[in-house]
Amino acid sequence: MVCAGDAKNGEGLVNRFSIFLTLLAMSGTAAAGMADQAHRSKVDGIDLITYHSNVKDVVIVLGVLPAGDAMAEPGNIAIPTLSGMMLDRGTKAMDKFTISEKLDNVGAEISFQVGVQSLEIRAKCLKKDLPLIIETIAAELRTPALQVGEFNKAKQQFVGELEASAQNSSARATEAFDRAIFPEGHPNRPHTLNEFAAAAKNATLEEVRAFQAKYYGPAHMILVVAGDVSDPDTQSEVTKAFSGWTGGQDYLRPTKPAAAAANEITVPLADKPSVSVLLGQASGLRYSDPDNLALRVGTAILGRGFTGRLMGTVRDKEGLTYNIGASMGDDSIVDGVWEVSASFAPALLSKGVESTRREIAKWWKDGVTEQELAARKQGVAGSYFVGLSTTMGLAETILVDVQRGFDLSWLDGYPKAVKALTREQVNAAIKAHINPAAMVLVEAGSVPPSTK
Repeated sequence: MVCAGDAKNGEGLVNRFSIFLTLLAMSGTAAAGMADQAHRSKVDGIDLITYHSNVKDVVIVLGVLPAGDAMAEPGNIAIPTLSGMMLDRGTKAMDKFTISEKLDNVGAEISFQVGVQSLEIRAKCLKKDLPLIIETIAAELRTPALQVGEFNKAKQQFVGELEASAQNSSARATEAFDRAIFPEGHPNRPHTLNEFAAAAKNATLEEVRAFQAKYYGPAHMILVVAGDVSDPDTQSEVTKAFSGWTGGQDYLRPTKPAAAAANEITVPLADKPSVSVLLGQASGLRYSDPDNLALRVGTAILGRGFTGRLMGTVRDKEGLTYNIGASMGDDSIVDGVWEVSASFAPALLSKGVESTRREIAKWWKDGVTEQELAARKQGVAGSYFVGLSTTMGLAETILVDVQRGFDLSWLDGYPKAVKALTREQVNAAIKAHINPAAMVLVEAGSVPPSTK
């Protein structure tokens, strides 16, 4: 949570950041020809991208394959997450303790996480240990041990996490919001926490095996290896570890974008000091759609950071909250969300929501100014370059770009596209895709009865 004193610190950071951006602009060489440093190839069915950076000895490995919660079969919605949780609990050749010891001995890390549509792979190691990391990831994906005792532990862990989330106002607000704006059958529509908990308790190892046999495979898998790497050597290691692996499925892509009518939803939770609020709608846009970038920059002007309109008015001028912002998301593969998120004390909830609606309506009606757009474009481009300054940030950017359907030229093309945006394009995108009169409002926490 941000305290009042952080505002001045934020302004100082903005000033220093502006100086940094000016130096970048003067040099004229920021991120020049980045795509030329990346190598993309198909290796045993895997979309492999390697990027050699100036960092010495360190390597980052990131990967995704379509095996997220949206792929759950009708029988049990908890299977995708439980399948991902079983990957670091041993293989047919090594138990989890042996794997852990090998990684600890070289200071390496491997982790898996299940998202809406993707199984995500993250690893970090030294250059000399990359063969070990690729070999271990392959073994965990291809030949997991799937032992009964470990499966029961995973089920208990999952249920415990769900029970904790049930009392988290932010998590409950997100659940209600996404269920309100995404229709049945849309990949972004979540099941309820209670449904997940009930399914987890009844899940079986046979269901996990069947899911992994269907969804785990090289088809549509992306693997990014960045840092102190050699493209030929990396290709050789991937071939050695993954040769002969088959299978996999594509992402789910609905034919029609989501749309929802105005609605107000209350999720009562007792004894919460604040109310988590989400106000917004389905964006109707995928990230790669023509209007997405213009709307994203316009949304940043409304509510990104201390320089956003929402923070400047609802927080700084009116003192109604410490935390408010606008964003777009969940749109890398399918159409996503446009939302304002905030946290209000129960006594200030009604005024806070009213103020937020007023600022959204003004932004929608009048649009953004040339001055706001120029400043925000500079900030967006600057944040992009800063993100690329670390090996992890670079790898994440490459992975997300490819997953969104862009080729590697987008590494250089993105800042140019931001710079080329006009006020007319941004305001037209706002008008075309946002409707303040048709938004969903979710309030989760100790909501006073008088707010409705």
